[in-house]
Amino acid sequence: MKDQYVGDINDYRKYALLRALSSGGANHIGVCWMLTASDGRTDGNKLAYLQQPERHRHVDPKLFDILADAAAEPDRRRLATIEGSGAVPSAIYHNALLPDELAGRHAFMGRCAYEFRDVDLIFFDPDNGLEVSSLPKGRKNSSKYLYLDEVAAFYGSGKSLLIYQHFPRIERAVFLARCAERLRAAAPGASLRAFSTAHVVFLLLLHPDSPPQLHSAADVASTRFAHEFMSGKFLGIEPTTP
Repeated sequence: MKDQYVGDINDYRKYALLRALSSGGANHIGVCWMLTASDGRTDGNKLAYLQQPERHRHVDPKLFDILADAAAEPDRRRLATIEGSGAVPSAIYHNALLPDELAGRHAFMGRCAYEFRDVDLIFFDPDNGLEVSSLPKGRKNSSKYLYLDEVAAFYGSGKSLLIYQHFPRIERAVFLARCAERLRAAAPGASLRAFSTAHVVFLLLLHPDSPPQLHSAADVASTRFAHEFMSGKFLGIEPTTP
């Protein structure tokens, strides 16, 4: 995640989903921004939807107003603005900069695990999504990815996970099937769901020991939004290891 993305259309969808899963604060959410430095690009400028409240505000009026306020001034387009707004009820945040190098990354994830020890769901917000084979952990730009051993560690501690994933330029059904396959070993027994949008998908791994109200909130979220805003899909329950 980068500060430059705050308030764009993907942010609207992201926070709408987190708010739905939070169920008014009944489910405790930890947000790991996986913050990286600004790269000077303009792909965080998808703000036109804020000029069309008649088309978009009805999805979540309170959230829409929060993001419109944040995007109104360049100095307010910061993650700190979102944290202070109460956009995600009762959420706690890990907002340190994520380094590429291994020791710094390990320390980052350790602090994250400690801070989120009492939450029900952890949201990971990498720039790109799950690891790619061409970029081992510790290399330059590896901070843009969440690695499967990290998924396994947090899931193994009993947490449900939500992961931001950018869609690559391949057929989406094939890509989602690959994601499910990759997550199988990392999250045995998880109930997997995908919340797809025009350019990104949010992958939800529900731990079987998570509170029933989180599972119920996921069921509601799967059908809550219009298809053009975000489409929920059940990807199955991964078998546990024998």
